[in-house]
Amino acid sequence: MGKINRRLLPIKAHFLFFMAAMGPILPQLSVLGKEIGISPEIMGVITSILPIMYIIAKPLFGFVADYFMKLRKVIFLLLILTMTLSYGAFYFIPNQQNHIINVNSSTELTVWSLQICTKDVLTSSSLCSSTRGGLCSDQESTFEVNFIDLNNIKNHETILESNAHLLNLHVCLPMENFSNSSVSMVPIHLNCTVYDFKTEDCLYRSSTFWLFVIFMCMGTIGFNVTNSISDAICFDMLGKDDEDKYGAQRVWGTIGFGLTALLSGIVVDLWTVDTIKSFTPALLIMLIFSSLDMISVSKLKLPQLSASESIFKDVLKLISLKPIAIFLIFATMAGIIDSFIIYFMFWHMEEVAAETGFMSQIKLIEGCVVAAECLAGEVPFFFYSGKIIKKLGYINCMSMCFFFYAVRLALIAWIPNPWYLVGVELFFQGVTYALCYTCIVAYASAVAPPGTSATVQGLMAGMDDGLGFSIGSLIGGLSFKHFGGRRSFAYFAVAAIITCGAHIILRPLSRKQQYLPNSEYMAPTEQNETNESKI
Repeated sequence: MGKINRRLLPIKAHFLFFMAAMGPILPQLSVLGKEIGISPEIMGVITSILPIMYIIAKPLFGFVADYFMKLRKVIFLLLILTMTLSYGAFYFIPNQQNHIINVNSSTELTVWSLQICTKDVLTSSSLCSSTRGGLCSDQESTFEVNFIDLNNIKNHETILESNAHLLNLHVCLPMENFSNSSVSMVPIHLNCTVYDFKTEDCLYRSSTFWLFVIFMCMGTIGFNVTNSISDAICFDMLGKDDEDKYGAQRVWGTIGFGLTALLSGIVVDLWTVDTIKSFTPALLIMLIFSSLDMISVSKLKLPQLSASESIFKDVLKLISLKPIAIFLIFATMAGIIDSFIIYFMFWHMEEVAAETGFMSQIKLIEGCVVAAECLAGEVPFFFYSGKIIKKLGYINCMSMCFFFYAVRLALIAWIPNPWYLVGVELFFQGVTYALCYTCIVAYASAVAPPGTSATVQGLMAGMDDGLGFSIGSLIGGLSFKHFGGRRSFAYFAVAAIITCGAHIILRPLSRKQQYLPNSEYMAPTEQNETNESKI
């Protein structure tokens, strides 16, 4: 049995607590947006704009961490604190108010009086809170009217209606309609029907929506920047000789993420019995583990590293090389696929649950899915990823990942009920996300010039879960709206298998000299062959 390396215990603890804090939050962000009332295409726009910020934020904060080498720990702690406070602020987002006039559209009202609408009842704020449209008719014509809650109208006249519970409604006719109508302003008999009230326009002007967007952006940027700097610090602590042990450190993050995602799913289902689930238990779990994470980060003993004379110049020279540029393109493709799965898999699963009668168990199922992904899927692949990459090489590993992404997406499209997704994610999360992620960050560490590790990790991550996530979220949201979940996942499966073929064809063309400086420029080859592959 191997000895425990006490020097690495704080970084293991950081990954464990950091990802445990995110387990209850990250998988639920799009679902929380859905419960607020945000449509799939708008959620797709939000999650496509958000990663663009990563492209700037990740290399920028990586540069700051590299430039202020002695303040890396302080910067690290501030990022974790910002992320925690931003996600915690979800608790204070006000609920979207139901319309004060809650009338079924099939309800027919008998109105004995009609007036011309005043300007104040036609403002956007009134329409969103106390005014609804409708249709009335007399013996000669049909015309649009507005129904207004009398409690919000001063100096109103009493109006009689046949429905006793609707006696506080005022009915008025817009001036342009009145001028073209035969309706007079004397007491008459009208039959009226209330329109279905559409809340989307009002939602997107509300504080509920904008606070959700702001806190989601701040929290998710904080998480992603912290994540890439975590990888850089981990590789710095391991050193060049032990880079293949990265997965053995990162696996603790997977364990934490899976356990708290499952715990959160169970607690949320037990906490609330309503259709709309409470997010409070998830936030409490996040706060507990974020606090433990900050304690573990404070115990990190970061190594003294040589600084780059010109970080910008070294990194620019790196990305100008053809093999690196090709690698960045396929890292972006991996991000496109990952983003669609991350942002829309649960959305698709909840639609399937609604169709098949499993909505009462949905949070438990979602927790089981994440637990299966992490504990059974990612753990073994993170733990053995270094050996797998050393055995197969970067090229074969990435090609294999794209192939299994295609299989995984096709199976997600197929699931007959949401419980099937537990098995799909158990078998395919590790060989897709875990192995692909490790391949990207290990390659980034291998090619980073001295003193630029955080900047290069930020750049690679910016292309993967920055640009890639942006494109994937936008395309995914539009596809989800027009084709639905099943067809969208099927189309992404086709895209993944095409990417696999392109990687097999194009990536070997980049097997020329690589830029892998340690103390000076070196040039190992990026080999497929077993005996020449190096992590």
